[in-house]
Amino acid sequence: MVRAVWAVLRMVSCQGAAVLKSNVPGTSRAAAPWTRPPPASRALSSEARRLQSAVRMPEITTDHLDEKQVQLLAEMCILIDENDQKIGADTKKNCHLNSNIDKGLLHRAFSVFIFNSEEKLLLQQRSDAKITFPGCFTNTCCSHPLHTDSELEEKDAIGVRRAAQRRLKAELGIPMEQVTPDEMTYLTRIHYKAQSDGVWGEHEIDYILFMQKDVELSPDPNEIKSHCYVSKEELKEMLAKAKRKELEITPWFSLIAETFLFKWWDNLQNLKQFMDHDSIHRM
Repeated sequence: MVRAVWAVLRMVSCQGAAVLKSNVPGTSRAAAPWTRPPPASRALSSEARRLQSAVRMPEITTDHLDEKQVQLLAEMCILIDENDQKIGADTKKNCHLNSNIDKGLLHRAFSVFIFNSEEKLLLQQRSDAKITFPGCFTNTCCSHPLHTDSELEEKDAIGVRRAAQRRLKAELGIPMEQVTPDEMTYLTRIHYKAQSDGVWGEHEIDYILFMQKDVELSPDPNEIKSHCYVSKEELKEMLAKAKRKELEITPWFSLIAETFLFKWWDNLQNLKQFMDHDSIHRM
């Protein structure tokens, strides 16, 4: 009797599973048996779900923003912790929303400083189309490596330097053969956070890259409003004007200029003494 009841229960159970399976699209083939994931996998999945629930894409309208710049918001940035350890990826849009930055979302970035043979620094003024800090003056190029194999590579910051080469071409039109990663000196990293407006902002660990070379320029007006080479004295005057609210400078460039820049600039031929790949300077 017990055996008969057990057989019936097994048949009903199998039929129920078949009915459930038949209601799921694309499940005509037999499903592989489910196995319980190991404890470590369950912990990682739980942590990923926690992060996803904590950092969600708020409903932000981009209808009023520049179409080309909005397209770039789909790029995937490298998410990191405060020690610059990779923890995942997220869109440029999500990384630059203040609502997510306030929850701790942090991504990897870089700032390039190119000096010509006269030891003048190439500056750009960000275009009015830029979503963060439009119209502000800043260093030669500021952007972020993408979550791709070539730009994720960390040895000697080669992935970041490849990303810098890519963006120098995209923003300033510098031929890629004129700005090879081998010619860039990776000095150190800074960690900063700044709001651009009530919606958008920055929260980055920024790799500082120096290079001295005369390069050809053909800036993209969607990226750059103007550009110029400045001497140390000319930059100091610009910084003074920014304090008087006569022009605007990006917060990361202002922080670097007020701390390290002029010391590095005085030693362009001897930068090795300033290379510090272990520290992250909290600004």
